[in-house]
Amino acid sequence: MCPVFFCLAQEEMPQAREDSILNDSSCLCLIFRKTYKSLGNRGLDFRLPDETTVPSIHGTLNDVTNLRGTVGRVTFHNRLYLCQRWHVLSLECSVNFVNSLDHPVPAGTIRSGLLPRSPEGLPTFCMIPPKGSNTRSPQSSAGKKRMETRFIVVTGGVCSSLGKGIAISSIGAIMKACGFKVFVQKLDPYLNVDPGTMSPFQHGEVFVTDDGAETDLDLGHYERFIDEPMSRHSTVTTGQIYLDVLGRERKGDFLGGTIQVVPHITNAIKNRVMEAAEASGAEIMMIEIGGTVGDIEGQPFLEAVRQLKAELGPTRLFHVHLTLLPYLKGSKELKTKPTQHSVGELRRHGLQPDIILARADYKVSPELLQKISRFCDVKSEAVIPALTVSSIYDVPLNFQKYSIARIIGEKLNLGELKPDMAEWERGRERHESATKAVQIALVGKYTDLEDAYLSVIEAIKTAAVHAGHKAEIVWVDSELLEKPAAGAGAEAEQAYKEEWKKLESCKGLVVPGGFGVRGIEGKIAAAHYARTNKVPYLGLCLGSQILAIEFARAMLKDPELTSEEFDEAGKLPKSKYVVHFLPGQHAGRAKGGTLRLGAYKCTLKEGTKAFEAYGVKEISERHRHRYEFNNALRKKLEEKGLVFSGEWEEQGIMEIVELKGHPFMLGSQFHPEFKSRPHRPHPLFRAFMQAIVG
Repeated sequence: MCPVFFCLAQEEMPQAREDSILNDSSCLCLIFRKTYKSLGNRGLDFRLPDETTVPSIHGTLNDVTNLRGTVGRVTFHNRLYLCQRWHVLSLECSVNFVNSLDHPVPAGTIRSGLLPRSPEGLPTFCMIPPKGSNTRSPQSSAGKKRMETRFIVVTGGVCSSLGKGIAISSIGAIMKACGFKVFVQKLDPYLNVDPGTMSPFQHGEVFVTDDGAETDLDLGHYERFIDEPMSRHSTVTTGQIYLDVLGRERKGDFLGGTIQVVPHITNAIKNRVMEAAEASGAEIMMIEIGGTVGDIEGQPFLEAVRQLKAELGPTRLFHVHLTLLPYLKGSKELKTKPTQHSVGELRRHGLQPDIILARADYKVSPELLQKISRFCDVKSEAVIPALTVSSIYDVPLNFQKYSIARIIGEKLNLGELKPDMAEWERGRERHESATKAVQIALVGKYTDLEDAYLSVIEAIKTAAVHAGHKAEIVWVDSELLEKPAAGAGAEAEQAYKEEWKKLESCKGLVVPGGFGVRGIEGKIAAAHYARTNKVPYLGLCLGSQILAIEFARAMLKDPELTSEEFDEAGKLPKSKYVVHFLPGQHAGRAKGGTLRLGAYKCTLKEGTKAFEAYGVKEISERHRHRYEFNNALRKKLEEKGLVFSGEWEEQGIMEIVELKGHPFMLGSQFHPEFKSRPHRPHPLFRAFMQAIVG
């Protein structure tokens, strides 16, 4: 495979370079202006022969803007764009080309140091493919041929919210404990492109990956259980699939053919699955199909799985079906009929599960398991109870009690699998020994739905367990912390007093992220309480901005100080904004995928609580925001005792603020909860909990 050269031109792009041809012996030259600015809409045309393999390109390439080839047109700056059959993955701009056969290519590296010269005398970056990289026959680092990827598909039956995400994460954790490289992908049937603009009441929290994908909360389960970073490849929606296929149809890629669910939509789904397996290098590829078997929008995904099973063969795809056993109080028994109907619906789609996980709140008798086996044509040992447990992190141990690894290994020709579950055993012991309760207030506006703050809750619980305590989350509605208006009535006054009583009963408080003005003054009041009463406070994203606004109002004696986000009518001068829009952001900008997303570096200030918590100078954390601290007020606030302890030095964006002389009052512009793990609490949550329990 030949290297690819990127040429930095010192003059305007020559007309002769507007059409380049990449073949087996030549290199593709991308020409930039001297100022390294955008090429605008001119782009660069090139053609790819069918057998050509183009290596991936990684690096800070903010000056690359337009590429146009026979398989699509791509425009990117610092975010993800999907265009036809190419995928451009970019975090500080990382590009991954896929060749004309839809095979992604392993990542290479850009060599640094003194820039060599191209034959034309231009300075070049030379991208060298990794050793042994080959899209046709991937090689491991040891030089041996990589194992063919095995696929484990998880579907759900009877009803939603049974815990498919927990089930697939638990199986993934078991397979990782067997020594395999595991990756997980969720296929969501809804028509949204991603969950980024969906209400938390409908979809729970939005989980963000390192590469900036806004995803379903189940990806948080995947990462916490498997302890491997997910990526954009981990999330696929019907909206993405149709956007891709219809875009290609408009471009003329189908040569005037009739576009149909089968084969065009199902092929696009299969391509996304195979691309994820290849790009991740997974030996075990876990696939969760969202929703419930029988949902009309999920049918193309089931059909795609049926086709994959036929194409891959029975030893490369394993099907797990999670289904509910409802309990009837009148007859005091669990019923299997819904499970039988659910499996019957699967068979109507040409699918037969290899394992059935029987979800129940009560003990499932051996007779019921045998009945499910008989009527659903699944081996009796492969009907496994999935009982409600005190901690979701007990689920992998419960599954393995029934030798689930051995059952999977035999079907997929992986030999006899014996997972090392010692870490999970220690985790269970740790959880069982943590009995002393500690009350933590979670101050937000989605207090009726735990899923809206799922990663935050799990991070708090994990930090408490590792400190030998059991966290009791006290839900505090920030709107009810706001002083009722005159004449609001006795009921509003009583609700106000009760909410403050709940807050004051807690040993520490967390203000999580969010958007909009609703409940903001209540959160500011909670921050004031924490500051003046020396109560440990952890602010996440919006919570860090709340910390700064409350401090600024009190110390600078100006009650009008606020965030540009909360001044919706634009009545205040910009000097009143403690927090304002990031460069390039504005109120009229499209909402989908336009935030500052993904992992960015942060440099910590020595001698601060943040530095003490992490123990290192430079960290990387995940972001999801469009506002930043106003540096015009930084000096004034620092003089009053506010410490800016973390900064993205590249653009001078303040990432962490903390209060001098307080036991623990710290806020992060990023979301540390996304990197907390059950066996390894996040440093900021750990430090927060230590400040509470000592």
